[in-house]
Amino acid sequence: MRIGILGRGGMADALGSRWARAGHEVVAGSRAGGVREAAEFGTDAVLLALPYEAVVEVVGGLEEVLRGRVLVDCTNPVGAGFRLLTAGGPAAAERIAAAAPGARVVKAFNLCHVDVWRLTPPVFDGRPLAVPLCGDHDAALSVVRRLVRDLGCEPVNAGGLDRAGLVEATAALLIGLWVGEGVDAQAIVPPVEFAGARE
Repeated sequence: MRIGILGRGGMADALGSRWARAGHEVVAGSRAGGVREAAEFGTDAVLLALPYEAVVEVVGGLEEVLRGRVLVDCTNPVGAGFRLLTAGGPAAAERIAAAAPGARVVKAFNLCHVDVWRLTPPVFDGRPLAVPLCGDHDAALSVVRRLVRDLGCEPVNAGGLDRAGLVEATAALLIGLWVGEGVDAQAIVPPVEFAGARE
């Protein structure tokens, strides 16, 4: 696949390097230069790896280029004090979709620190990392599922783009627990057999 990455920070490097090793063609650009070229290159997928504060403006400026593209949003609208900047809605992913209405936005890859994406593969206690996906387009979700599996992870259907805000709020909660409190956030979720999902 041809993947364009908007951004050249840690997430861009970690995910882009892993996808390149999996055989994909990857081009990254930043606001300092090359962002349009990266968007144009990403005929199969474009990863948004920019700070949330800048991403809507950048995407809006590339609306025509991004038309028909699979746009993967890994941003986290989390501010000081681990506060969710989009509380009350709309979600970051929905704002991105509104800025580029012709794109097919999928929320993914926002729940883990960049170092997790550098693991080859991210497997914990023998269990591959699960990656929630929110999106409204089946073909776009199929592309992102492949990108998830190429990292050695398992894609999880988390619903339509209208549920992206829940994934973003989960990120704010988990970051606050991990970074702010030093808590192993996995400890707050029981195994599925105790969660009332199977009776």
